[in-house]
Amino acid sequence: MKDKSAPHGAVRGPAAVSGPSATPWLNILKKCLLVAAAATAGLALAALIVSGWPGVGSVVFGSSVVVAFFGLSLLVGHVYGRKNPSGAIGMFMVTYLVKVVGFAVILFTLGAPTWLNGPWFAAAGVVVVLLWQATEVLTFSRQRLQLYNDPVEPPSTTGSGKGPA
Repeated sequence: MKDKSAPHGAVRGPAAVSGPSATPWLNILKKCLLVAAAATAGLALAALIVSGWPGVGSVVFGSSVVVAFFGLSLLVGHVYGRKNPSGAIGMFMVTYLVKVVGFAVILFTLGAPTWLNGPWFAAAGVVVVLLWQATEVLTFSRQRLQLYNDPVEPPSTTGSGKGPA
């Protein structure tokens, strides 16, 4: 594959291959946050036109709940995955259980605020969840993860032991 984006005068050659991603979780979080912010802004504008400021607040609240729920997992994966990459999936499972119980307790204890517009809250939640999950899957699928150790050259047993000439 040739590098067609090389400026004039530069030597055009094969494109360099990048190495494996160190830890994908923070990169995934950044992209998901950008998509969620764009969706929230679009929905908030629509809610402002249709329902006024309570609709905007409902959209922001619904989006914030989704971002906090899913973003927490990616942050835990980033922090714990750097220390123990093979244990990140186990931490995701533990974090998920804690989030489900914790968010349920918080949301049921607080109840729905009087200003909350249910349809806008639900719409924001559904839209942001779908876009977040799609972005997360697409971004993760493009990560370069090293599955096997690089092959190690066996030491040479013939010759003087100084290696290849």
